[in-house]
Formats: sequence, C-alpha cells, structure tokens
Amino acid sequence: MDLSRRDLIRTGLFAGGAALLAPGRALASPGRAAAPAFVRGRPALTHGIQSGDVSARGGLVWARADRPSRMLVEVSRTPSFRRSRLVRGPVLTPRTDLTGTVSLRDLPPGDRVFYRVRLEDAHGTPGAPETGSFRTAGGRDVNFVWSGDLAGQGWGISSEFGGFRIFDAMAAVDPDFFLCSGDTIYADGVIPATQALPDGRVWRNVTTEAKSKVAETLAEYRGQYAYNLLDENLRRFNSRVAQVNQWDDHEVRNNWYPGQLLDDPRYTEKRVDVLAARAAQAFHEWLPIERVHGDGDRVYRKRSYGPLLDVFVLDMRTYKDPNGPNRYADPERGLLGTRQREWLKRELAASRATWKIIANDLPLGIVVPDGPTAQEGVAQGDDGAPLGRELEFADILRTAHRRGVTGIVFLTADVHYTAAHHYDPARAAIGDFTPFWEFVSGPLNAGAFGPNPLDGTFGPRAEFVAAPPHANTSPAEGSQFFGQVTIDGATRAMTVRLRDLDGRVLWEKTLTP
Repeated sequence: MDLSRRDLIRTGLFAGGAALLAPGRALASPGRAAAPAFVRGRPALTHGIQSGDVSARGGLVWARADRPSRMLVEVSRTPSFRRSRLVRGPVLTPRTDLTGTVSLRDLPPGDRVFYRVRLEDAHGTPGAPETGSFRTAGGRDVNFVWSGDLAGQGWGISSEFGGFRIFDAMAAVDPDFFLCSGDTIYADGVIPATQALPDGRVWRNVTTEAKSKVAETLAEYRGQYAYNLLDENLRRFNSRVAQVNQWDDHEVRNNWYPGQLLDDPRYTEKRVDVLAARAAQAFHEWLPIERVHGDGDRVYRKRSYGPLLDVFVLDMRTYKDPNGPNRYADPERGLLGTRQREWLKRELAASRATWKIIANDLPLGIVVPDGPTAQEGVAQGDDGAPLGRELEFADILRTAHRRGVTGIVFLTADVHYTAAHHYDPARAAIGDFTPFWEFVSGPLNAGAFGPNPLDGTFGPRAEFVAAPPHANTSPAEGSQFFGQVTIDGATRAMTVRLRDLDGRVLWEKTLTP
C-alpha cells in the first residue's frame, strides 16, 4: 500500500490514534502478558524482525508496529550500513494487524545481507531501528536446519527453563535458513500458568489472554503468533536466520481437514472451514511468506538455492480428504489435491538441482492415527500394496523414477521425535521407485512422543530413532530435536545430522549425489 501522508493520518485516526494494542511486550517473569497500554511518543516495533523466502537475489523482511506507521528498510552489504539503500515499504494498518513485509531485490547472491527496519508515523516521527541479517541463496555450500512443533501440549515459554532455548542451539550451527515443517503455533493448545513435572518440580509459563483458550476468532489466531514472539531466543534467531515456513494442523486445530464439523465443546464455531480461513490469514500476516502471483494464500511452493538444492514445500492440509480408515482405491483423492500433485511431479522433473528436498509436514511411512479407526497421515498400517493416500505418493514416486529424477529426500516433523528412515523397493510392496531417505525431527518446544510404527508399503527401515522415555515428555526433560543439512559445494555430498536440544549430534549420514 503506497499511501500518502494524508492517508496515513486518516488511517491513524480511524484506528483510534495512539490507543492501540501492543501485545508483544515480553515479561521478565512468568505471568500474564502486559495489558494494552496508551501508546505515546515514537512508533515502535513490537515483535522483533524476521526474514523469509530468500532467493539468490532477494528476500522478505517482516515487522509489526504498535500503531499505523510506514515500514522503512535500509539494506547494505556491510554491518556498518555504508552505501546502504532505503526501501520504502507499506503502511502497517490494523487491516493486517499492523504487520507487513518489504521485498528486497537486486541483492548479491550467496552473501550475507544486513538490513535495518524502522517505522515512521503519520507525523513523520521516526521510531528506533532494529537490525538483522540473512544470507542469500547461491553460495558455494548449503547449510540449513529444520524442525517443527512449537509451544505444544501446554509447554510454553518458561523463563526458569530459559525459554525456547533450542533456537540458540540452531543458531550456533550458523544456518543459511530454517525450514519450519509446520505446527508453527498450537492454536488449539491452552498455555496454563503452571504444569507439573514428573520429578515434582513445577513448570511455570508466561501466559497471555490469547493463550487462555482455543483460538476461534481472527484476533485469537493472531495472538498465538504474538505469544511465541514474546520469547527472546526466537526473536534473536529470527533476526539473523531466514525462514521457510509451511503449516500443518495446529495452525488451525488438531487433525483438521476441509469440510470438518466439530463436536468439540471448547469451540463455539463448529465449521473448520471458517476457522481455517481465519488461521490462514493470521499465518500469512505474522510470518514472512512470499505471495504466489495470482494465488496469494497458497502455501505450497518451490524455493531454489542454486545448483545444489531445490526445496519443495508441500501443503498437506488445505486440500486434504477427510480422515477415515484410508483404505480407498481412488487415486484422485489424497492429501495434496490434483493441482498440487501435478505441480510437484512437473517441478521435480524440471529441477536441475543435485538435491530435491520434499518438505512434507506429514511423514510418509509413519502411521499417525486419528482415533481408534481413522488415519491422519499417508500410511494406514497395512504393509500391502498402496491404498488410500498412499496411491498419491506411489504416483509421485513412480513418475519421478520413470523420468529419471534423482536426489529426492523427504524432511518432516509432526510426530515429536527424531528418526532416519531409508526406503527401498527391494523391501516394498511396490518396486517402481528409486530408493530414498526420509528424516524426521522435532519438537522445538512441545511434548515429546513416539516412536510410531512404520508402514511397510514403501519399504522403510528405521536406521536411527531417538524418542522420549514416556509420552508428553516436557522440554525440561529433553527429547527436543532439530535436524541439520549441509551440502558440500565441491563434492555435492549431503550430510544430515540429527541434533538434540543442546545441539549435540545424535546421528549423521552422508549421502552421495
């Protein structure tokens, strides 16, 4: 929105001028977040700064204001900001919850870029800047991390535990970007003031009004993202590592699918389609995600990182069929929908990158039930020929094999433990695919579970598993995980490391191209 100053003043007056919410004020100790305050003085950034969907020549920078303000971004190749250039961004208004992004273009490939964000209110008053950086794609080597599942099962921000401290461990490996494999929030998860630990200690959470109930309204969905950004570790990480975000179920509610009608007494709005629309708006407002031309709310997309890597981010929620026994024989049904499925087959065949990462928010061979008879994911526990949603992925794998596509690796989260699975047609119920790996990691700060059984249809074998000693293990007890992928520019070999909460390597494997 390229508004004039007169429009900006009018917007400010319409929004109530200075009397706006500032939900991002961090607390020094557990308790409920600060109440709305009368905003005075200079405009302020409320939730840190973020970058995302970076390419070789560009990237997005995100911010949120405490009042209607214009977003201004300086960009430079040096931290001193000598020879910087200024990019005038949009006016941040209540229409987007005072959030917005600036697209930076004409950047040097394979280099660290420094940016500085500040706000300017309707009267031309500047706010204090915040500085961040990210690395553009196209470097000689590639190094990134992935995980998912943040603030689930009531395990929120605990000052005594150190907050979301796994983000400091991820930052320590200096990644080019962070692939968040979904469950970026737990919109259906209440954060209580305290939770009991098995050893008699008490876990104390920072709490907010938005996290006191399940999210139903747009404001409540927005408040889920605001809560996570109260954590200093996450904000610090966001300021120096670009993100690639996908969504899973908890951005809306547990195990949701289109057309679902709820019988959950916690919800007054029973139509999941209504909840999903509000959740999607908050997801795109509060995360730095590049809009797909002509299809602005689309989550599935490809991110290219030069000749070594293409990342295919899937959306296994928006087009999903209802959860049931998952034993049907209709190849047109599934998790991706026809349009996304054909897009993936086409883009895999067209890719010239050495490695093709498929970011699947639901794992391929792990059985993930939804109650006693229904299935949530791809597999249904039948080791025989593909049925149900397996037909969809059998088609994708078969097509890739026949077109000579190599270098496919799946990365996922969702199940709250970490594992390495190798898939081979010699062990499978079908033989028309090329062997591949699927690596699992997570959670970031949530209850740990598992391990789940494997379905033998595609011939998986567990090469490594690290799971908690009991269900819903707290972050204080460990069993929080992330994965790291490095690709050597000289040999093109990919090394995958599965790491724990403190960054210790639990298992690693080098794959040759």
